[in-house]
Amino acid sequence: MDINIQAPWEVNIYLKSLIKEKLERLESVNNRIIHADVFLKKGVHNGMEDKVLEVRLRLPGPEVFAQAFAENYEVALADVADKLRRQLVRRKEKAS
Repeated sequence: MDINIQAPWEVNIYLKSLIKEKLERLESVNNRIIHADVFLKKGVHNGMEDKVLEVRLRLPGPEVFAQAFAENYEVALADVADKLRRQLVRRKEKAS
């Protein structure tokens, strides 16, 4: 799986490796994932400055997308990974 990380700043090695690790774990649910686009942003959500993390997975069929807001990117990544896992499991159950 190719992983493309986009942010308006230079992403550090720790965060890159954490993103790669979390997304590669999703391949155990669906090994047909071709590409992942990861978007890191800073935004305002519910009146608080938050970190925004979005992931779009490209695989045969419709894309899978998840977004999370958190105080740091590690928490947002865990939330997004969980959302993506649920979507992939649900998709797999519908296919069988």
